[in-house]
Amino acid sequence: MDRIDLFRIFLRVVDCSNFTRAADTLGVPRSTVSSAVIELEKKVGARLIHRTTRRVSATHDGKAFYVRCQRLIADVEETENLFRQAGAKPTGKIRINVPGRIGRLVIAPALPDFLKTYPDIDIDMGVTDRAVDLVEDNVDCVLRVGTLGDSGLIARPIGKLPLINVASPAYLAQFGTPETAEDLERHWAVNYASPSTGRVEDWEWMEDGGVRSLHVRGRVTVNNAEASIACCLSGLGLIQIPAYDVQQHIETGELVEVMPHQRAEPMPMALLYLHRQHLSRRLQVFADWLEALLKLKLMTYPDRPV
Repeated sequence: MDRIDLFRIFLRVVDCSNFTRAADTLGVPRSTVSSAVIELEKKVGARLIHRTTRRVSATHDGKAFYVRCQRLIADVEETENLFRQAGAKPTGKIRINVPGRIGRLVIAPALPDFLKTYPDIDIDMGVTDRAVDLVEDNVDCVLRVGTLGDSGLIARPIGKLPLINVASPAYLAQFGTPETAEDLERHWAVNYASPSTGRVEDWEWMEDGGVRSLHVRGRVTVNNAEASIACCLSGLGLIQIPAYDVQQHIETGELVEVMPHQRAEPMPMALLYLHRQHLSRRLQVFADWLEALLKLKLMTYPDRPV
């Protein structure tokens, strides 16, 4: 049995957490699966699998080896597809990670169309607002919103996410409507703390071609968009938020845009992926689809009023 076959069997054993189940899905005897894992452990010189009577699991070394094997098999499959006829559709699994509300509100509802167009591609979608490490978390690509640091990853710019200032009618009835940034000294904000750093974000706006900022007092601080919107709906203060996040609330009158002439600078969005994966056909078609989707759904809010 060659090394690629050994790697594939090892991956299936870890995925199934059971030798018998792995053998059944592969259509081979259980003894073949067990022998393959033993042979692989001898080749790499490390124990890869914890064995019990009921289930198996990857050891610490096995988990690291699992990630490497997945990427190697993906590269092998991609290489095998290089010289297939041009009309052949891409195949395989894509592991992605996206911000919470974008994943739930925008990407998940649109996925049936993507999967219908590409029936041989499967999607493993993680949804979280925390920073994800592509290697540690075994992810092919991540969607990031905000300024990027120097991560050594390949970044594909998607566009910019418009931000607006909103409040509830109940809040405005009690405290009045701010017209300019100077008015913010008499108002309250629902403050937002970065889930990565814990730093409370200042209120920002564009003025004379530059970014201005101000700390706005607030009695409530949250660390995710869901809570920020909920607190704003409850009349607890003003928030700055991506326009798509609250467009429905604005349409129903539950929230009102304020200070439309002094919006924050739009937030950049980008897809990040590892350098050696940037030619993957399945990743390429997904990135093209995602960019078109996000531009349609997230970046169409009206410009600042004149």
